[in-house]
Amino acid sequence: RPERFVTKKIVAAAVRIARGDRSRLTLGNIHIKRDWGWAPEFVDAMWRMLQQPSGSDFVIATGESHTLEEFVDAAFARVGLNWREHTDLSEALMRPSDLAEGLGDPSRARRRLGWSPIYRMHDVVAAMVDAQLAEAR
Repeated sequence: RPERFVTKKIVAAAVRIARGDRSRLTLGNIHIKRDWGWAPEFVDAMWRMLQQPSGSDFVIATGESHTLEEFVDAAFARVGLNWREHTDLSEALMRPSDLAEGLGDPSRARRRLGWSPIYRMHDVVAAMVDAQLAEAR
């Protein structure tokens, strides 16, 4: 994903800073909560939906909600840094219409599709940081 996605922006900044870049990460509302999952698992859920004899609605999510602050903390911790020492908050990046909390209930997908997420936010962060580190090498 491009860095206009906040998760990519955070991961890229953490890796850059860990490699010696003196720039800082600037974020808006770090208190928003999201249900961050692993895209390949979600694709598996979509495939399972397509195998059903008729269409139906399913929520594909982890069922866990984490703040953006937790995401930032996990990304910087993965590279051995304290995010608070390298991050600024800016009112200019606040989005008043932003959803305060995103959380999905995947129980119907579990029952009807036999699908359950394995990866959680910390797993996603670790995979993203590791990929960014490999790319930076």
